[in-house]
Amino acid sequence: TICTVLLIASMWMNDWKLEPFSENPTLGPSAQVLIQLGAKDTDLIVNQGEYWRLVTAMFLHAGLIHYALNMIGLLAIGKVIEQAHGSFALLFLFVVPAIGGTILSAVFLPKSISVGASGGIFGLMGACLADIVIHWSLMFSETVNGSGKCCKSFCVAVALIVDILLNCLIGLTPFVDNFTHLGGMLYGTFCAFLSVDRVRFSPKPYTKLSFRDQFFPFIGAIVVISGLVISTMILTESDGKNPPFCDRCQALSCVEFPPWKNSTEKWWYCDDCGQTSADARVDDATGMYDMLKLYCPDGTVVEFELTGSEMTSDSTQIQSSLPTYCRMKCSNI
Repeated sequence: TICTVLLIASMWMNDWKLEPFSENPTLGPSAQVLIQLGAKDTDLIVNQGEYWRLVTAMFLHAGLIHYALNMIGLLAIGKVIEQAHGSFALLFLFVVPAIGGTILSAVFLPKSISVGASGGIFGLMGACLADIVIHWSLMFSETVNGSGKCCKSFCVAVALIVDILLNCLIGLTPFVDNFTHLGGMLYGTFCAFLSVDRVRFSPKPYTKLSFRDQFFPFIGAIVVISGLVISTMILTESDGKNPPFCDRCQALSCVEFPPWKNSTEKWWYCDDCGQTSADARVDDATGMYDMLKLYCPDGTVVEFELTGSEMTSDSTQIQSSLPTYCRMKCSNI
């Protein structure tokens, strides 16, 4: 419900218009609108103290496609986990990975704006993988499943892995990042080790204090708690603008496509030009904009004249052309 309300709110704030496909291929609002509603923005989190963005980002979606895919995934996987382990386990396995994944994204991708429930959904996927690991002997046991029926469990495991890979491909588009995805899956896996009870099928009495039954929760607790504490400390100590470890991590989370097009003809972009602003000068004689002072994402200012077909009296056209001018005139994007 919260995700739906915020999606409607984002479209309303964007004047019920979809951004160009090159700026938002998921059919949604602008980066500025998402930031206003609480998207993950590492600079604002670290330097303005807006740590609430680590929570609100999970309820926002980049667009209609992003929203639809996440809601389908949440309904399909969440329903299964709730039936198997209860509502509290579902909430725990969604919220902790979502926040943990967003923190990792803020650390490794400080220059990227990102939103989505994907971290939590990947947390549920990670929980499913952990469930498979914990109950491997049961899932592939002919005694439990019946003769020749183990292939069904195998198909479930393969389908889950394929779903993860497809979602990682979606993570290569703007506003959706794979550090949130994979971070959420990692946290979800170890949260499941902590919260999912092991089921046994044996004539021997069940002893919950056995070493194996205590090992998984212990490891899960250590990894989850230490991961959240260490990643939060790294985030708070960073400058909020540059990644402390990996300068090329952006390539793992967003890829401009297609590669054979030149820099002004891509289907979508992974830069910050969608947030570019400018001041325009109007020629008194023609009433048309003839000069722009462009404020680049890195803080530099570029002034240039508009000529020929670039000159217009329509401010909306100027606004829609700013990302293109940014890619043509700004050097560090």
